Amino acid sequence: MHGKRVVVIGIGNSGGDIAVESSKFAEQVYMSTRRGAWVIRQVSDNGVPVDMMYNTRFVHILFQLLPINFFNWFGEKKLNGMYDHTTYALKPKHRLFSQIPVINDDLPLKILSGSVVIKSNVKEICGSTVVFDDGSTVEMVDTIVFATGYNYGFPYLPNNVLYKSGHRVGLYKHVFPPNLEHTTLGVVGFIHALGAIMPQAEMQARWVARVFKGLKKLPSNQTMIKAVDKDTKDIEKNYIVSKLTPLQVDFVSYMDDIAGEIGVRPGLPWLFFTDYQLFKHVLWGPVSSYQYRLMGPGKWDGARKAIFTQFDRMYQPLKSRKLEEPESSITGHLVKLSLVILSGGAVAYYFHTHHPNTIPTLLSNIRPQAAWR
Repeated sequence: MHGKRVVVIGIGNSGGDIAVESSKFAEQVYMSTRRGAWVIRQVSDNGVPVDMMYNTRFVHILFQLLPINFFNWFGEKKLNGMYDHTTYALKPKHRLFSQIPVINDDLPLKILSGSVVIKSNVKEICGSTVVFDDGSTVEMVDTIVFATGYNYGFPYLPNNVLYKSGHRVGLYKHVFPPNLEHTTLGVVGFIHALGAIMPQAEMQARWVARVFKGLKKLPSNQTMIKAVDKDTKDIEKNYIVSKLTPLQVDFVSYMDDIAGEIGVRPGLPWLFFTDYQLFKHVLWGPVSSYQYRLMGPGKWDGARKAIFTQFDRMYQPLKSRKLEEPESSITGHLVKLSLVILSGGAVAYYFHTHHPNTIPTLLSNIRPQAAWR
């Protein structure tokens, strides 16, 4: 890419990374996008990784209780407060949580410095000239990178085994082909969420291993097909989808769903009454794999300690310079307590007026799932 004029087509995570890295050596990088995108940073408030800050059960509960438009408004306002997506020519046609956002700390700075120029969708390519939908052109292009995603397929499966559900190849809970005569195939990692892929893939692998071992049976083919169709409708309801984006799930919901198949989903009400300190960490802390080692098959005695110390391990490499810390302020604690009480009151009121049956449902699940024997 050194000294070249580069056009990157597509503004997913790969496209963003390619544009940023290419701009360090290229003469000029242009990034073409059809819809635009919301761009979030890997580092969130107070320097905490964004998934450790927001992929928590408390945030997940709020998403179940409050209107999604509230979170769209709040999230978009927060992102635009860092860099206005309209000014940076990034603003998409969809709302923030209608599609998995682009995660890139450096792209806004590259746009601001002029190293990366955002362009509209490509209309045609004429030799070394790229023509865009808005009529603008870029001439003397040396390299075009297509970061437009993948076509997903399973060529090793017979056609009568494949099940098409709307825009996607249907897999039961994104893992098992529902039409296989015998359960001999599980697809691991074929999923997309606003969170790390490895914890999800590990959860899928644990489930697949138990199914292959005969410790867990899958439902009938028809039951699995109905579940696949329901998943497709949920995806179409919650996300902007196409044949290239069939994999979206909610991180916490999906982790808990697969954990339920294994028998390792932690029960919040049960923890509240039996181990309140652990309950607080499970509710407020990041949903990491440790939470699914507290009980059931694969239980690990060190899981509780690992949950309590996961932030310590994150911060430890940063403690390369000793600093004098000021004494904590009583006023600061009181302000934080007041905000928590006000937030809790608002959530409780919304709970009571809009979801009167939710609390009885939560209480009915007060005990954790029984482990498979």
